[in-house]
Amino acid sequence: MSVKLEVVDIEIPEGANVIIGRSHFIKTVEDLYEALVTSCPSLKFGIAFCEASGKRLVRHDGNDEDLRKKAIEACMKIGAGHVFVVYIRNGWPINVLNAIKSVQEVVSIDAATANPVKVVVADLGEQRALLGVADGFKPLGVEGEDDIRERKEFLRKIGYKR
Repeated sequence: MSVKLEVVDIEIPEGANVIIGRSHFIKTVEDLYEALVTSCPSLKFGIAFCEASGKRLVRHDGNDEDLRKKAIEACMKIGAGHVFVVYIRNGWPINVLNAIKSVQEVVSIDAATANPVKVVVADLGEQRALLGVADGFKPLGVEGEDDIRERKEFLRKIGYKR
């Protein structure tokens, strides 16, 4: 058996974040919809899920048609069973991650970001596996005192710390 490795670029629409994870059941799409819609009232989102057996369809839902289409496109590019992609706007991953993680069939979260994302996929013929996610870029150094002060000021400015 041969394995072909692919690097898949995941597009992040302007002003959006992407959440990529793994789940194990067809009801994932509806359960993620409920978790998202109840966790952040202003949230706009699109969800897609790669079904791994049966009809093997990309299942989808959401309350924003453009984000739903982007999620479908990302799932089709990744093409690995039981992977889900959620795009969000008008909120941040920090607003919804606990709700997503509490969905019974969610196994893991691989990325939650607005940074450039590349997904490493192993193609095994009839099967594909998500091996990992590259989120953002490599570090350029270690924060110094000015960087620490800037980080703390930023978190207070946006209201995430007092």
